[in-house]
Amino acid sequence: MIKYKLRCKNCEKSFDSWFSSSLEFEKLKIKKFLNCHFCGSKKIDKNLMAPNILNSISNIKKKDVNKKRRNIKKKIMEFQNFIKANFENVGDDFAYKARSLHYNYKKKQKGIYGSASKKQIKELQEEGIETETFPWIEDKNN
Repeated sequence: MIKYKLRCKNCEKSFDSWFSSSLEFEKLKIKKFLNCHFCGSKKIDKNLMAPNILNSISNIKKKDVNKKRRNIKKKIMEFQNFIKANFENVGDDFAYKARSLHYNYKKKQKGIYGSASKKQIKELQEEGIETETFPWIEDKNN
């Protein structure tokens, strides 16, 4: 699609119109299918237009967004590495192990991490067991 600024030779007014291609504009003009939105005249020409530079601006914005995403991913990966180094991975047994740690006061051991459903997390919190959710990014480097 291409957008042209058109000008009526009769009333001197300008207006915008979209065409599938520049060739399509020429075909419609030759067949006299183009007319002025204001006076109905068929004496229509393309007017001078400034090029649209939105693509350049949107590319800059996309680069900024991608840079921000990379920075966020980097921070998440750093935090994940800290968790892996300092906590025990209990996998899908997280809710069971969290209860075991909470109710067995004598047991002093490493903190845990793993996966649990939203329902399990809600139940743990209702029991007074503190939990935190964290976005987890799978390491695909291997």
